[in-house]
Amino acid sequence: MDRPTEGRPPRSAAGYAQRMAEALRAETIGGVVVLAATAMALVWANSPWGPSYDALRNAVVGPMDLTLYEWSAEGLLAIFFFVAGIEVKEELVHGELTSLKRAALPVIAAFAGMAVPALFYLAVSWGAPGAARGWAIPTATDIAFALAVLAVTASAMPAALRAFLLTLAVVDDLGAITVIALFYSDRVRLLPLLGAAAVLALYWFLQRRRFRHVVVYVVLGVAAWALMHESGVHATVAGVLCGLLTRTDSETDGRPSPAARAAHFTRPLSAGLAVPVFAFLAAGVKLDPASLGSVFTDRIALGVVVGLVVGKFAGVLGGAWLSVRLGFARISDDLRWHDLTAVSVLAGIGFTVSLLIGDRAYPGSDRVSTAVLIASLIAAALAAALLHVRVQARTRHDVL
Repeated sequence: MDRPTEGRPPRSAAGYAQRMAEALRAETIGGVVVLAATAMALVWANSPWGPSYDALRNAVVGPMDLTLYEWSAEGLLAIFFFVAGIEVKEELVHGELTSLKRAALPVIAAFAGMAVPALFYLAVSWGAPGAARGWAIPTATDIAFALAVLAVTASAMPAALRAFLLTLAVVDDLGAITVIALFYSDRVRLLPLLGAAAVLALYWFLQRRRFRHVVVYVVLGVAAWALMHESGVHATVAGVLCGLLTRTDSETDGRPSPAARAAHFTRPLSAGLAVPVFAFLAAGVKLDPASLGSVFTDRIALGVVVGLVVGKFAGVLGGAWLSVRLGFARISDDLRWHDLTAVSVLAGIGFTVSLLIGDRAYPGSDRVSTAVLIASLIAAALAAALLHVRVQARTRHDVL
């Protein structure tokens, strides 16, 4: 048994858990954990023990016959999207996006950042057999990995930059999930989708009525998630919608808002469990010589790389610049175009949703999975270098 020392509280499991939760609320720590989990997955999948990684990833568990990877991608990641939805709501109501023109900037950039990469992909892959099926692969931004890279490499940047990336990535992912439902699903089942809409409407109504029983909200969130999954729409949509519907104004007795309390509780769970487990089960792409070679010789794979690395940058930055130029949007006073340039490169981390679309467009294709991984790594490395330059410039009070 640990003995308390003078000036130091006694050690306990609860104390350790509390300190760990506080650490995970710091985005830099969470980002490091996610990147470490990604590296571990890549090493294991490409080691002599790679088949055991595949067996773990594809093990079917639970009542809905989902694999561990599917549970992480649709179940655990819904927790992350719930936190992301709350943060976007806070920014819209109280933060950097309260101005309509500032809020329009990442939204317009997100739509341009979906359309332009698809055009780049089609331009490169045009004429290759079956190329048209993969047009949507480079349209997605992986919100979890992009925020992790931003947190690790540029935590000192203004909050407005994170708000821009967060909103852009949420809109982007919702758009990509809609694309999957419309173009890459066998069919969307209407009855469960209407059921999910009804549950979410009840969630919103109870929030408006200031109903305080947390267990009821948890049950409603799980029900919305299950119904969304049964409808054929990616279940993480339920998470982000619950976050957006959570009330952000303080209680009448002075307590923090439901959104603030929910984020305080779920953020460590998201950063310490949901996102790292998902990263570990998603990142194990095999990098064999044949797949690596095809990235630069196969026109479909090359189209994915160009679409994510070049198309995303051109679409996000071009859409943002054009929207400001035409007067539809406004850039935050805390940001410069050099900052948005770096984040536009960061948006090329497609990863999760790109892998999901790629698997549906070309089932079992290692060339597409490898292309998505290589493109995401290139985008992450380039963005990290650019963000480092921006942090150094701001440190020297030399805003370029």
